[in-house]
Amino acid sequence: MTGKLDPAVLSEFVLSRTGAANPNLLAGPAFGEDAAAIRVREGTLIVSTDPISLAADRIGQLAVAVASNDVAAAGGRPEYLLSTLLLPDADPDLLGTITGQLDAESDRLGLAIAGGHTEVVAGLDRPLCSLACLGMADRFVATGGATPGDRLLLTKGAGIEATGVLATDFRDRLDVSTGVLDRARAAFDDLSVMPEAAILAPVATAMHDPTEGGVLGGLIEMALAGEVTLVVDADAIHVREETRMLCDAVGVDPLRVLGSGALLATVPDDEADAALSALHDEDIAAVDVGRIKGDEPAVELNGNRYTEPIRDDMYALWD
Repeated sequence: MTGKLDPAVLSEFVLSRTGAANPNLLAGPAFGEDAAAIRVREGTLIVSTDPISLAADRIGQLAVAVASNDVAAAGGRPEYLLSTLLLPDADPDLLGTITGQLDAESDRLGLAIAGGHTEVVAGLDRPLCSLACLGMADRFVATGGATPGDRLLLTKGAGIEATGVLATDFRDRLDVSTGVLDRARAAFDDLSVMPEAAILAPVATAMHDPTEGGVLGGLIEMALAGEVTLVVDADAIHVREETRMLCDAVGVDPLRVLGSGALLATVPDDEADAALSALHDEDIAAVDVGRIKGDEPAVELNGNRYTEPIRDDMYALWD
């Protein structure tokens, strides 16, 4: 089955097997945490790695956004990328398309591709692109840092990444107008959370960029990692018109599909209004969508209580 491993399996076979201890590793592998924090002479280095293995049409552009978002959401300032590109064959047109996307998006975001590895691998039916991102931080911001009494903020909206992927990889399944498809494809240019993360990092108790499982999946990961209850107002979560139309066309829930482009952040109650104002001053859409309680790890949304990870609705389209 496509998707993330069960938390129990992940804990037993991955998170418990992390090699030698190192006192400079400030934050290492843990459920819901997408980046590591390492003490270096200059301060704190944030490092993350993430693959793109399903979305094909904009794989290079997506890979840059996903990797750099993880560092930004941990409080870092993304600066360098390492690119591993595995190809199903030696088609120069495919290679040129992907590396062109990597180059263009990295340049647009001010990131340097410092190295990596590229090869053809037998048995692949589509390219796989995995990027590592590095950047310095003034402070590490964990996924699991929310505290009772915090307010929960969401930038931009739900299903932004899915909107672009549906409009490209699944366009043949969509009965929508050309105008809607054009607006949906433009979602690829709205995937970076670097600007909002930089604004929120000084005051946030936790930050997380929802990817697999969408906004709901990201909320659950924050709740489980922080051992808190997130009480969420579903009506406050913004869903773009084109996102809703494309999700309706293929029968998926906008809150449960690929969510890169949004940033979830918890901030102390007395910092929330100023944080929202600072985001709006930079023309970054952001809303208050909930509160943090000190109960058992859970997300309360639409009268439902979620205590376990969910599977992204998009995966059924590829299975």
